[in-house]
Amino acid sequence: MSDPGTPTFDQLRVFLAVVDVGSFAGAARQLNRATSVISYTIANLEAQLGVTLFERDSTRRPQLSGEGRALLTEARNVALGFNRLRAKAKGLHQGIESEVHLAFDEMLPAARVVEALRNFQDKFPTVPLRLRAEALGAVTQLVLDRTSMIGVRGPPDIEIDGLERIGVGSVHLVPVAAPSHPLASSVNELGAGRHHVQLVLTDRSPPAAGSDLGVMGTHTWRVADLATKHMLLREGIGWGTMPEPMIQEDLASGKLVLLDLPDFKGGHYRFFAIHRTDMPPGPAASFLINQFLRQSHGMDGGILRAFAPTAAASPIHLRDAMQGGG
Repeated sequence: MSDPGTPTFDQLRVFLAVVDVGSFAGAARQLNRATSVISYTIANLEAQLGVTLFERDSTRRPQLSGEGRALLTEARNVALGFNRLRAKAKGLHQGIESEVHLAFDEMLPAARVVEALRNFQDKFPTVPLRLRAEALGAVTQLVLDRTSMIGVRGPPDIEIDGLERIGVGSVHLVPVAAPSHPLASSVNELGAGRHHVQLVLTDRSPPAAGSDLGVMGTHTWRVADLATKHMLLREGIGWGTMPEPMIQEDLASGKLVLLDLPDFKGGHYRFFAIHRTDMPPGPAASFLINQFLRQSHGMDGGILRAFAPTAAASPIHLRDAMQGGG
């Protein structure tokens, strides 16, 4: 037997339509063709592949043969690949980015990140996304270096040359420790936190390398990422602040407890969406920024206008949209 021929995309589309609808006549109606054309297309496909795709019986609907069932998954994969190719080409023609790079502060609550990314995937299923979760100033540096197209960073709330920014809410930081920690089992006096090791998230990004966030204690351990800080706190090694959403389960289970420190109650950690002034976000990146805006302001459309996916879409500037936030 000679090698199987190469089917056309149209032949595969007809094959899948017959399978999904359950009959040649139904596939003909769905594809707006004559039933005889459907039958002829399937017969040609079978001849090309050298297999029988359907068991034909005039008394019942066509049933997939064993060979047809074996080839069905591959046919769907090929059709899916064709559809993705066409969707990708359409997106590029309309001005949609070929890829989006997002850096976000690891203090950003996971629920916010997941919701934004799920909506992004639904809206732009053909646009790949590259993610970086970083601490403190590293997000800003990634955007300044053009490694990331857009970012969601934390403090400070200052203008940075070459960047546009907009407030997208905040998260509450609270002082915590393991229940075995001395600060957790006593009524603390003013300045009590200074006498115990404080775990501090430190900034390694230039030019802020070595700067710290929320330092109160005279005895500090500096960590470069939030996951390490979280681990040490749960093990009773020091005390420190954490984003409240990240430790809700720990508080509920008793693995961590809130500290009563008269002079250190925690506070709000504000977030800002940023991009380079000379690299305005396209439709997909703008949609992603809008997701964080919508979360923080409770608006369906957000304050920052989402790009319409057209080649004529104009640049967007965060400073023009809104100052401050959260």
